[in-house]
Amino acid sequence: MAADGKGLVGHAGAVLLRRLADRVGLTAALAEVLPGGVGPGWRERAPVLVQLAVTMVLGATNLAEGEALQAHHQRLFGPPVSDSTTRRTLAVMDTAVMNKIGRARARVRRHVWTLLHLRPGGFPWLTVAGKHLHRWIVIDMDATIITAASKKEGATGTFKKSFGHHPLAAWCANTGECLAMLLRPGNAGSNTATDHIQVLSDALAQAPGQSTAKILVRVDGAGATHELLSHLAALNTRRRTVRFTTGWTITDTDEKAIAKLPEKAWGNSLKQDGEVQESYFVAELTGLSTRPEWIKGMRLIVRRVKPSGRHLKDLTAFEKKTGWRYSITATNINKMTRIPGSHQVQWIDALARHHAVVEDRVRTNKALGLHNLPSKSYAINESWMLTANLAADLDAWLRLLALHDEPDLADAEPDTIRFRLYHLPARLSRHARRRWLRIERTWPWADAFTTAWTRITDLPAVT
Repeated sequence: MAADGKGLVGHAGAVLLRRLADRVGLTAALAEVLPGGVGPGWRERAPVLVQLAVTMVLGATNLAEGEALQAHHQRLFGPPVSDSTTRRTLAVMDTAVMNKIGRARARVRRHVWTLLHLRPGGFPWLTVAGKHLHRWIVIDMDATIITAASKKEGATGTFKKSFGHHPLAAWCANTGECLAMLLRPGNAGSNTATDHIQVLSDALAQAPGQSTAKILVRVDGAGATHELLSHLAALNTRRRTVRFTTGWTITDTDEKAIAKLPEKAWGNSLKQDGEVQESYFVAELTGLSTRPEWIKGMRLIVRRVKPSGRHLKDLTAFEKKTGWRYSITATNINKMTRIPGSHQVQWIDALARHHAVVEDRVRTNKALGLHNLPSKSYAINESWMLTANLAADLDAWLRLLALHDEPDLADAEPDTIRFRLYHLPARLSRHARRRWLRIERTWPWADAFTTAWTRITDLPAVT
């Protein structure tokens, strides 16, 4: 064995991600808003940020690993960027620059969503419990914990008895993109309405054509605040319809209302494929549990299930007496345009439970750079978080635009797609004044790699 090979490229999937960033206009859009400079050795900040996002998709978890990957890929993308240069790039991204980057992302996203409408199969509208949510953009909000192994700015004890940060984010369930994320101290409240409103506003600003969109916002119990629900209700205009589902903290008043429900009021719930779910029941609670301070037209839908062993110690006296475990969903859905039967409690319950897919998005984003915040500085960690959102965008766009008909890649977990595509080794050679990246022909996903490259190259230029 000898470590003297030449022209070899590991993690060849970097070329797909970087090519995609250039073709959809992300690199050019960032170049317009990031600070520029002159002089010997100056590195343009946009390629630095894009390349950092690419290394995050490949698996880099800190600036040193990002530098190592870029050094390895210098024959593909030019001289590597040092970790100190990358740190300086992140350091200049103050609030004003981040706002500009947000507007640039929105412009690029508008172009990408146009391409999605034009691809075979069209835009990825959701189907929940047998009903197609045509023209509905679904935004899922959730918070998560990013643990810290050392004392970092903003790192505190969390409600889960760990130590770190407690960011709040919003994802588009249609595309898997992370639309907005807010870095918060570890002791930030789970149901802080101002944080939810800020993240939701940033997410809506990322959704193309928001003034004419039909939008569904789904939040867990942390979203059941008067301020947030009033804000959601106020977002409805003549040109925009906003519906929501949130969890609901059950009080004694709610339990008394549940006790009034006759047995015939309970109906079987639905699975996500639309089939009946035996032994799980839902009922309409609206009117029996009324709180005048909440928004007009809000409905409460209660669900009951037989408690599992791990829930027995958390049951209330009422639940122990009835033998059921209850949960309530709050919503303003009376009907959803062009979705027959969308007023039914069984379907709304299934729609609210479908919010659980946000856990996949949280896990995926952590695998794409958010598992660890690399700096002691809160500002640099905010910039790292934004770059991780760019990485999540690139990963989602590659799957949607170039791998949509590859079922074992389009929905693959990050580690799986890295093994099959991103970490694919190749040999870089020159012939006829051109560089050739040659993939091993016996690799099972070699054709998927070359097809993705061709599709990305054929994408129409940004106008």
